[in-house]
Amino acid sequence: MISALNQLVDLVEEHLAEELDVRGLAAGLGTTEYHLRRMFSSLAGMPLSEYVRRRRMTVAAADVVRGEDDLLSIAVRHGYGSSEAFGRAFRAVHGAGPGDVRRDGGPLYAQPQLRFRLTVEGSKPMDTRLIDRPAFRLVGHAARVPLIHQGVNPHIQQHISALPQEEHLRLKSLGDTEPGGLLQVSDDLDPDAAEGSELTYLHGVALAHDTEAPDDLDTIEVPAGRWAVFRTSGPHPQALQTTWAATATDWFPSNPWRLRPGPSIVAVLERAEDFSTATCELWLPVEPA
Repeated sequence: MISALNQLVDLVEEHLAEELDVRGLAAGLGTTEYHLRRMFSSLAGMPLSEYVRRRRMTVAAADVVRGEDDLLSIAVRHGYGSSEAFGRAFRAVHGAGPGDVRRDGGPLYAQPQLRFRLTVEGSKPMDTRLIDRPAFRLVGHAARVPLIHQGVNPHIQQHISALPQEEHLRLKSLGDTEPGGLLQVSDDLDPDAAEGSELTYLHGVALAHDTEAPDDLDTIEVPAGRWAVFRTSGPHPQALQTTWAATATDWFPSNPWRLRPGPSIVAVLERAEDFSTATCELWLPVEPA
């Protein structure tokens, strides 16, 4: 995976002014577009599309400052059909338009070319199991919410808090298969996993595929497949978010598995009364790499 990401970065450099065929690129590297984008975003801290835009504008800035060509020629050279579109992208990265930068010499904010490396530090092992599951369904109350990487997501918190206590008890009584208990489900997540992008969050339980779901609940059908299950314990949600990040930085680069499309599921096994600490299982859909 680390090698694939570095090859991706090299190909970005070779085709900065072109639209990237990420799907074809992933197939050529022996992986999938979904997994490549998710791993890039997790390890780089930005979506692939944002990295490409920053690199384009870093290289374009040198042409702007040199002043040898007019701004429209520079825009076309770097893949933009008009000086207006180029100016918007340039300003979004550098905080000033190309005309201002040509006149003043700055400000300029360079995006260095990324290089991914796997560092082995002997950190504590991840408590993981791999499990094959038949098709099942997730049922509960769903809402579209923005993605927030760190800390408590207030939109999810508000969604859960709006449910009456008896509804939590009702949901818990419905669950009849793994993962057990009340579940926090994230689905329809953009592969780039950009901060602020929308996802479907479902607060609910898992039902066997042949169990009928109540009509008043939202349903996510989950096909049969393999799951990597990570157990985490400690301050909540920090311990869970740390483990989630470590799946990208430590586990996937070191194991012959990759993410496949599907919901991510968090099962809360135990928790403090105030939810300050918790023991959880993070379920991620995987397939052989």
